[in-house]
Amino acid sequence: MPRTGAKNVKVSFNAGQLTHFGGVYLLHRFLQQLQFRTFLSRKLQITERNNYFTTTERLFALIYPMILGLNSVELTVLLGNNGVFQYLTGLPRVPRPNTLRRFLIDKAGVLSPRLRSAHNLLRAHFLANHSSYWLDFDSTVKTLYGHQEGVVKGYNPEHKGKKSYHPLLCTEAHFQDCLGGELRYGNVDTADGVGEMLDSVLTIAPSTARDVRVRADAGFYDGNFVAKLSQNNCKFALVAVRTKPLQMKILNQRYTSVNQTQTVTEFQYQPMSWDKQYRFVVLREKLTEKKKQQLQLFTMEKYSYRILVTNLDLTPLGVFRFYDGRAGLERIIRILKEDYPFAKALTNNFAANSLYAELSLLAYNIIIWFQRLCLPDNWQSYTISTLRHRLLLIPGVFTRTGNRPMLKLPRNCLYQKVFENALEKINNLSSLVE
Repeated sequence: MPRTGAKNVKVSFNAGQLTHFGGVYLLHRFLQQLQFRTFLSRKLQITERNNYFTTTERLFALIYPMILGLNSVELTVLLGNNGVFQYLTGLPRVPRPNTLRRFLIDKAGVLSPRLRSAHNLLRAHFLANHSSYWLDFDSTVKTLYGHQEGVVKGYNPEHKGKKSYHPLLCTEAHFQDCLGGELRYGNVDTADGVGEMLDSVLTIAPSTARDVRVRADAGFYDGNFVAKLSQNNCKFALVAVRTKPLQMKILNQRYTSVNQTQTVTEFQYQPMSWDKQYRFVVLREKLTEKKKQQLQLFTMEKYSYRILVTNLDLTPLGVFRFYDGRAGLERIIRILKEDYPFAKALTNNFAANSLYAELSLLAYNIIIWFQRLCLPDNWQSYTISTLRHRLLLIPGVFTRTGNRPMLKLPRNCLYQKVFENALEKINNLSSLVE
């Protein structure tokens, strides 16, 4: 007889102690040990009357869903129906989506500068104490549909003519921390506000920082930005914009061969309206037919040209190798846009959406800090989607034994050792609150 499977199975929906988020206890313990909520409540004190939820409770009601992959605020109702999640995280109940939207709109003006200040203190606290930091600046485009404030037509190479936001970001290449982020209108210039962000980021870097290097693409080829980098003793490598005078300059140079297809040169040049001459390095490469189709670089005759302006004490080829390491920033931007709700328009109000964007950057950094401080070395490159699958979304059963709460996780869990070791490391962490 053919196998027909199980029969006469009784289904019951009364097991209220089950949870899909058993592993979130690990993150909760991380934040609890640091007294993260107490730290934020002290930094974000605002006057409110007759409100059931505190400011930090509403902020955590927005941050936890971001970390768990519930990137639509409407999906927070899934957590509202999960009593175990509420018990583990200390939330009395999860606010409704409309409550969270009103909170962002009403409190954005007073909360945004305080949250950014508190976030910068956390960034400075968790940034590893090293002597060298590589800062990568970039902008990105988030195409949106609707009539939200600030969502306007501007630079949008992927969807030309569509309305968007145009946020600005700064990350540290070695540790993957997001050290700065700002939501901007869709029609602003790429370099708008980058000088102010540089000032903010430099206050985060430890006093032991002796070598600060900056990388950025052609959107940041700006004389004022280059001058500010020089004034702050920052080393830099920026992609140069191919103006006609610069193109004529590189065509008249003598090139040195580095291999069969590549040659390099360097020279001093002062672009119009810049304060002084700077070092320019050029990488010239012979083009094949396949390469011609792949590259979107300045080409002439049988060569492609890459041009960087720099003050690094490296060979021309060394400067290009240093700059090419900036590719890691593209991965971070993709994670922020796909795995977190960064630059998403939760409301029609720009200030509220800016506050929401800052919270998404904080959620990203919380996971980066948790990963760095609590997880094994071979887990450091894992994305948030992998961490969710392996740790945060481990199913569990919540019980009480001898009047003591107990969270039971699956027997023979593949990552039990990682979970237990992470708990040991968490117990040794120092509080953020003195």
